[in-house]
Amino acid sequence: MPGGAPDRTASPAAAPARPATGRAGVDSYALVGTALALRGAPYRNGGADPKGFDCSGFTQYVFNQYGVALPRAVREQFQLGKSVKPDDLAPGDLVFFATTERGPSHVAIAVGGDEFVHAPSSTGVVRVEHLGSSYWAPRFLGARRVAPATTH
Repeated sequence: MPGGAPDRTASPAAAPARPATGRAGVDSYALVGTALALRGAPYRNGGADPKGFDCSGFTQYVFNQYGVALPRAVREQFQLGKSVKPDDLAPGDLVFFATTERGPSHVAIAVGGDEFVHAPSSTGVVRVEHLGSSYWAPRFLGARRVAPATTH
C-alpha cells in the first residue's frame, strides 16, 4: 500500500515470547517485540500463524502469546477493551482502519510514535508503516486498548 515505511524484515520463524503473568497486565514492550519479530511473515488470507497471516489473524496470534484471547474478526476486535484517543496511543494498542468497506476492515498493533505493525495484503508481508501516511491517515477509525499494559 502506498505511503508506508521502508520494509524492515526479520525472520518470520522467530520464537514467540512467553505469556506475561500476574494481574499487573501485559508487558506492552514485549508484545510489540513479538509483533516486530514477525516482520517478513507472508500474508495469507485466513492465516493466523507465522506461516502466513491476515490482519486479524496477526493480532490474534500476537496477543494470544500473552494470554489475551482476541476474537477472529476485525469488527469483533473493534468492540473490545476501551477506546483510546489518537494522542494517547501506546505500544500494544490495536489500531483500526476502514480500507475495503465502511467501518473497521483492517487492524494493526501500535508500535509507538507514529508507527504500527500489521499484515497488509497488498505488500505480502508483515511490516511497519506510519499512521500519518497519506494512505493510512484518512482511513484511521480508532484505537482500542484490550489488555492492561505494563512497561518495565
